[in-house]
Amino acid sequence: MRRRSICFLFFIIIPTIILIPEVDAHPLFNSSEAWIGDHRVQISTLPEIVGVGEEVQVLIRVTDADLEELDQFEMGIRIFYDGEQIDAVMPKIYQSGHTEMDYVFEMSGNHIFRVDLYNISQDGRVLTYTFNIGAQNTFGFIFISAITTGGIMTAVIFVYVYFSKRKAKST
Repeated sequence: MRRRSICFLFFIIIPTIILIPEVDAHPLFNSSEAWIGDHRVQISTLPEIVGVGEEVQVLIRVTDADLEELDQFEMGIRIFYDGEQIDAVMPKIYQSGHTEMDYVFEMSGNHIFRVDLYNISQDGRVLTYTFNIGAQNTFGFIFISAITTGGIMTAVIFVYVYFSKRKAKST
């Protein structure tokens, strides 16, 4: 039994750890980032899972190639649903690379946020970053809860079977 544990450790666990060069934190459900040229825009929502009719914060971060937040930039946002523009944030100058805005999603489904940055590219063109943000109705939360519960129950059954077999071998 001890030999099997040592083999498992050396041939499964250690190579797995070595093959994973870095570990990243869990990315938020409604978060994304995109690079265009020397600028990166990140977007996420708080709370992570957006409910229809609830006010959420849309967090936007704009950085340069060195991942430093921009001190001043001009940005506008266009929001699309089913190919139609449903809302917009008019372009204005921001004094910090980290911006928050409150928004209420009126419809369930995928919303496209087009973040336009003005006057920061070297050739003077507008840089447009496109992001998807999904809003869910109550059924979406029930669906996610059901999947999570099913995963937990599967893990419990596997652990129970494993320990039952182990106990049966020892007696």
